Amino acid sequence: MREMDVVGVRVEMPSNQPIVLLREVTGERYLPIWIGAVEATAIAFAQQGVTPPRPLTHDLMRDVLEATGQRLVEVRIVDMQDSIFFAQLVFDGGAEVGARPSDSIALALRTGSRIVCAEAVLDEAGLAVPAEQEDEVERFREFLDHVSPDDFESP
Repeated sequence: MREMDVVGVRVEMPSNQPIVLLREVTGERYLPIWIGAVEATAIAFAQQGVTPPRPLTHDLMRDVLEATGQRLVEVRIVDMQDSIFFAQLVFDGGAEVGARPSDSIALALRTGSRIVCAEAVLDEAGLAVPAEQEDEVERFREFLDHVSPDDFESP
């Protein structure tokens, strides 16, 4: 398993489909995962520290975990089949629950939990970005600094 950071979310053109972009903490591979607009908003809210007037589902899940004394240890992106990613939520008592990566990432950002990805998934779907292409990644980060969660709402 390789530890990952969340670079952010963006809308892929021309399909207008949101993606979340992860990056290896100690490596040069990126992992783009296509997600839904609601999940993109939830991830963007968490990254920007936005607290909605009423809790979103991921906020509720975090609050339930806290209220029951449970802790999300890590999120694992464990598999990819037919371009669909699969994740596991791993709790401090050893319990594991299957989940979508988008929901898992949104919850991990709210709980400060580690995100890891199976080496086989990175080998299959990861994109290596050589140092000379880092300026493009920097432009993406600048885009993320100016994107609003409202940009992901469905028309």
